[in-house]
Amino acid sequence: MSTTKTTDDSVATGPGNGAGSVRVAPTVNAAPVEHALQRGKDVDPATLPVRDGEDPWTAEELEEVRSTLAEDIVRFSEQLATSNAELHNLLRDGTEGAGRDPADVGSANFERDAEMSLANNAREMLDQSQLALRHIELGVYGRCDNCGQPIGKGRLQAFPRATLCVTCKQREERR
Repeated sequence: MSTTKTTDDSVATGPGNGAGSVRVAPTVNAAPVEHALQRGKDVDPATLPVRDGEDPWTAEELEEVRSTLAEDIVRFSEQLATSNAELHNLLRDGTEGAGRDPADVGSANFERDAEMSLANNAREMLDQSQLALRHIELGVYGRCDNCGQPIGKGRLQAFPRATLCVTCKQREERR
């Protein structure tokens, strides 16, 4: 098995022909957060969708959600960078030493799989946070991606990355 550094700062491992290789994503730059926060300032919070019986969004409430998402983007970017560095080390070190003990190989595989899971989770949360900021910027924040109905202000304040209303999310989880 070989470990190679690719041109996009990701790491590919596996046999030389690429079969069975694992690709680790490059480190993410959180700089676009500031740009998105600035562009989203001109969105009128009162125009964002809310459920029946809910008060319209206020500028303060939307700013709180926006800053939470920005903090999440920074945190998940850092987690992703840490996981990618750890994966790089695990993949590099995992190829050393012929005749390694099977228990060592098993432990290394377990560590690698756990770190890949952490990296994938951080990447998914990062993508969701960036998407939520984009939705704010476009003025469609709070509308269910599935049915188009309002998600609910309370749900979004508790979980700002939500893209589905409770009904659609429950339907998705039953599948």
